[in-house]
Amino acid sequence: MQDNSFSLTLPDNDVRQLTTGWLLLALASLVLAGLFTLLIVLSRTPFFQEIIPWLDFFHTALVVHVDLTVLVWFLSFAGVLWSLNSNNRCLLCGKIALFLTTAGTLIITVSPFTGEGYPLMNNYVPVLQNNVFFTGLCIFGLGFSLLILRSFIAARSTGKLISHEGALRFGFNIALLSAFIAVLALALSYLGINDEPGGEPYYDRLFWGGGHIIQFTHTLLMLAVWLWLATVSGATPMLPPRAAMLLFAIGVSPALGVPYIYANYDVNSNQHLVSFFHLMKYGGGLAAFPIGIAVLIGLIKNRTATSGYEIERSALIFSMLLFGVGGIIGYLIIGSNVTIPAHYHGSIVGVTLAYMGITYHLLPKLGFRKVKGRLAQWQPAIYGIGQLMHIIGLAWSGGYGVMRKTAGTEQGLERIEQIAGMGLMGLGGLISIIGGLIFLIVVYLAMRPEKNT
Repeated sequence: MQDNSFSLTLPDNDVRQLTTGWLLLALASLVLAGLFTLLIVLSRTPFFQEIIPWLDFFHTALVVHVDLTVLVWFLSFAGVLWSLNSNNRCLLCGKIALFLTTAGTLIITVSPFTGEGYPLMNNYVPVLQNNVFFTGLCIFGLGFSLLILRSFIAARSTGKLISHEGALRFGFNIALLSAFIAVLALALSYLGINDEPGGEPYYDRLFWGGGHIIQFTHTLLMLAVWLWLATVSGATPMLPPRAAMLLFAIGVSPALGVPYIYANYDVNSNQHLVSFFHLMKYGGGLAAFPIGIAVLIGLIKNRTATSGYEIERSALIFSMLLFGVGGIIGYLIIGSNVTIPAHYHGSIVGVTLAYMGITYHLLPKLGFRKVKGRLAQWQPAIYGIGQLMHIIGLAWSGGYGVMRKTAGTEQGLERIEQIAGMGLMGLGGLISIIGGLIFLIVVYLAMRPEKNT
């Protein structure tokens, strides 16, 4: 790589092994989430639904599916990136953090089969109201907190001379700050809520502050990955490293307002909820827009470059497209309708596609085979186009009054516009599921041991 490239020099073998562990956990969460997708379908299927003894296994399975895909996948992949950006310091801490998050994930996964779950579809971290689930969630949270602490201690320096690699490391490091603030917000919410634990309003308020702030972590990590993917795709953005560092600092700056919100607005008040909503609405794109423009210009200027990393380039393009469309939809939200999930599905899928792209790039560097083949080349497009159809269908239906968190006849699909929008949503969802399955197959083929001949 040239000196002006946004890419990391990979750490030594011990840290690479830790990185591989976090990657395996992240991939396992997607596999487990896929199994719960099957259970969700079976819970609504005649005969099979009679075998399941719990009255509301559909929502029980849905809670675990969401937590695996949004919580475990994203935070485990943060472990991948922070480990790549670390040295050998306190490796044992990193291994314990990985063990705890893995154990917590497994406990969360088996919790629906330990008794009635009494699911709650609250925002950010939906919960099952049984002790096994909460035990797993607490262990996972403890592991993630230890990951943050270890990543602070072992973070690589940006260097005395500010370089493109140093700016990329700064982006990963600054995301640590927002993650720490998110954990702090969760603790402050827990201490500030007046009600006893239980009920959807309680868990909404518990996870509201931290849930909003952790989105800054996801966004900052995604932006750093965009710069990395653009570089390996032969389209290094014309962005000076000092400018990149400034933009990362601006990107995290809204999260620094968290102490002010908790000091001035009671956790139980509506002002507290609205403050976090505005913090993310008006602050979430401060760094994303300029960095996105810089990456887009680099892609356009080097659109004919053939670097051998076309799969990574495709993942980058669809990541930017989904994140951008999701952000635009966020400004169209009026009321509690399906425009809201259209917004956050676009945003989180933008992050997911970036993580898929960097996974393809990292596999051979972690000792596995290089991803190749027609199936891999089409995967980002299949997943991205499916998700684009999904969120456009949701946004269209939301404009015609289809409410969120409803299903079946409760949706009230009477007008042709509503039916067409939700039909597009369903078709896009099916296509994206196929794209997600292809990703797991491609990665498995690259990671499986070669047979001795």
